[in-house]
Amino acid sequence: MKKIATLKKNYEFRKVLNKGQAYFGKHITVYIKQNSDLDKNLLGIAINSKLCNAVKRNKIKRLIRENYAQINKFLKKGNSIVFIINKNVEISEITYYTLKKDMEKIFKKAKLFI
Repeated sequence: MKKIATLKKNYEFRKVLNKGQAYFGKHITVYIKQNSDLDKNLLGIAINSKLCNAVKRNKIKRLIRENYAQINKFLKKGNSIVFIINKNVEISEITYYTLKKDMEKIFKKAKLFI
């Protein structure tokens, strides 16, 4: 599988969260900031440690990355994207397909599909 470019530093996340546009889904919130100097999208995932234990957090991260890898081929390039899990969502409800539906809805709303 091809490696996904990610946001790693705290200041990179803050820049996207402060200056980016927010889009809300049922399970996730997505912040998108245009990054016109890059020819690829950068991905960031943030899950609060109070929501669930480490095993469940890592499972959700894997699900988000897998869904994003499938959808990334059809997205416009040059954006920084941060996914945040909503606090009021039951963690056991989150599945591959619910995340996929949320992502597609949000990316259509953001007009990121080619």
